[in-house]
Amino acid sequence: MKLLFASDKFKGTLSSEKTIELLTKAAQEVLGSCECAGVPVADGGEGTAEAVVSARGGSFVSVPVHGPLMEERTARYGVLSGTEAVLEMAEASGLTLVPEARRDPRFTTTYGTGELVKAVLDAGYRDVSIAIGGSATNDGGMGFASALGVRFYDAAGNVLAGRGEDLARVARIDASGLDPRVAETTFTVMCDVTNPLTGPDGATYTFGAQKGATPEVQAELEAGMQNYRTLLTETFGKDPDDTPGTGAAGGLGAALLLFCGADMKSGIHTVLDLIHFDDLLDGVDLVVTGEGRTDWQSAFGKVLQGVGERSAAKGIPAVALVGSLGDGYEKLYECGIRSFVTTVDRPMPLEEALERAEELYYNAAVRLFRFYL
Repeated sequence: MKLLFASDKFKGTLSSEKTIELLTKAAQEVLGSCECAGVPVADGGEGTAEAVVSARGGSFVSVPVHGPLMEERTARYGVLSGTEAVLEMAEASGLTLVPEARRDPRFTTTYGTGELVKAVLDAGYRDVSIAIGGSATNDGGMGFASALGVRFYDAAGNVLAGRGEDLARVARIDASGLDPRVAETTFTVMCDVTNPLTGPDGATYTFGAQKGATPEVQAELEAGMQNYRTLLTETFGKDPDDTPGTGAAGGLGAALLLFCGADMKSGIHTVLDLIHFDDLLDGVDLVVTGEGRTDWQSAFGKVLQGVGERSAAKGIPAVALVGSLGDGYEKLYECGIRSFVTTVDRPMPLEEALERAEELYYNAAVRLFRFYL
């Protein structure tokens, strides 16, 4: 009997690696002689680079960059092979890097993410995957492009720094100085949101509030983003609003698409391709996946959806060991997940469930395998 374990982290309690350890212990206790394999998985958001590097046996490289407020900091990118690298924009331009009292997307920038990509290019990698969740920014990717040699000018001919407040001021885009190595590189963007750059469902109105923008600031940023979109359309002959996902990460999706020619792809399926998940399914009898909380959102670009669909495509049953179930979790039955087991075994306060996470997870794994047996 061969088992494959591929769970997302349980945020704040269990890492993907810990779930593999506990599942292996429980399987061997209940099933006796069985072959257990595990692989860390993420959906393209926080922790993606860590999961992919771990699964591929890669390594991390740390480089100096500028954070979202242009403060000096260090960020990492992952090396997967002689040509492949993976990175998370949140390493350099993430919301968690900005103190709550200073969160205002008028003054944050993706410049550091551009520096991170430049470091990857300097090191010779030409197959680059970028996870763009968790941003602190709403600059349309101007900062990112600036770090790679693009220049944004105001009406007086001054070069703009590339922050959110500059969206309204930009009058001309000069991409002639774009790092020529960008054209030699394949960029894959891990992105599961389909928001356009502008409009009521765009970058500003959908994500601005969580980055510290008041309704007044959102209106200011949206007016600037409309101006920026017009210039991008004139420069590239392509309206970024026509491509789903260009509003991701405060518009970084648009910059990656237009300046870098990036492919916008599902985060979880990109991760599964990077870790060669389909190959890992060969000869497997049962797949166990999971996450902290499962509801209707889990069927849209999350780990359970991707693992379930890939398993079902090979006729392999997949079950999910999860912390809790919320409204609409049944949608995952259509994605190949056969059944669910929750870690909690009785009504209890959330604090207790979190404190006892490892114990409860192991006990639930034992129940799962006894049922399977």
